[in-house]
Amino acid sequence: MDLSGLRRHDPETVSLSAAGREAAVLAPVIDRGGEPHLLFTKRAEHLGRHPGQMSFPGGGRESVDGSLTETALREANEEVALDPASVEIVGRLDDVRTSSDYAVRPFVGTAPDAGFVPDPSEVAEIAVLPVSGFTDPANYESERRDHPDYGNHRIHFFHVGGYTVWGVTGRMVVQLLEIATDWRMPPEPDRVVDPDADLPV
Repeated sequence: MDLSGLRRHDPETVSLSAAGREAAVLAPVIDRGGEPHLLFTKRAEHLGRHPGQMSFPGGGRESVDGSLTETALREANEEVALDPASVEIVGRLDDVRTSSDYAVRPFVGTAPDAGFVPDPSEVAEIAVLPVSGFTDPANYESERRDHPDYGNHRIHFFHVGGYTVWGVTGRMVVQLLEIATDWRMPPEPDRVVDPDADLPV
């Protein structure tokens, strides 16, 4: 995994006028056993938005945050006890507008493999998953469906280590892999489905 391309990447920005609120996430890249891994949280089942889904640590910008970088680091500290001083921000992915009306700014940073503790009020589990699992074609599938708000769009699913990463986080992983690895998204989805078809998660 070569993160140098992130420093050259010119990320797209979603303006606040196009979304209701700012948010930020951190995609922590961790060296575990000499192999790059990504840290995800499994959202607690009692949360109102996206319960049980896999996501990067993050959340909405608060008045105490001087920047969205601070938002991402603060949220990672709150959710998994990741020390902000131990994170080296490498770069950004494209901003994403979510169905819940957030403009989310994804940051990518390296972090040490130590001391992760889930906040039970938000996080059911912490999953540190190998990048090699995401670049394995056998672990990826996608589908195309019509969204009532965004029209025809493609949904990505990565099945790694007993977890499925999909949705907005899956879109972020696709871009991160295409910038930092040799993996490329297949030109066509595996299937086209009805808007209300069951999800493979």
